[in-house]
Amino acid sequence: MLVLLSGDLGAGKTTLTKGIVSGIGAATEEEVTSPTFTLVHRYDREGRVYHVDLYRISGLHDLETLGLEDVFSENAVVIVEWPDKLTLRVDWPVVRIQLEHGAEDSRRISIVDDAGVLI
Repeated sequence: MLVLLSGDLGAGKTTLTKGIVSGIGAATEEEVTSPTFTLVHRYDREGRVYHVDLYRISGLHDLETLGLEDVFSENAVVIVEWPDKLTLRVDWPVVRIQLEHGAEDSRRISIVDDAGVLI
């Protein structure tokens, strides 16, 4: 499954990823960190999850160096932060999650499946 996380800086994308990865059993929440500088983290304790951060990707060449084609050939959940920079097309089920800042420390979360249906 491909999970696309969108939202401003500090909206909670990595925090949400910690919960997803932990819920799958691929790692504990404490083990999940932002891949902002490494760009891709792999967790595979009881399930396999790739956490991809495309924030620092500046072009197609940068994207190609990540080897995401190999990631998409595996049985895994792939969580992508800043997915607007993703140009690869896959036949996987897709869930799009939009995180927005609310009042004070609250967040508004919208979840849409690959058919465009709000969940």
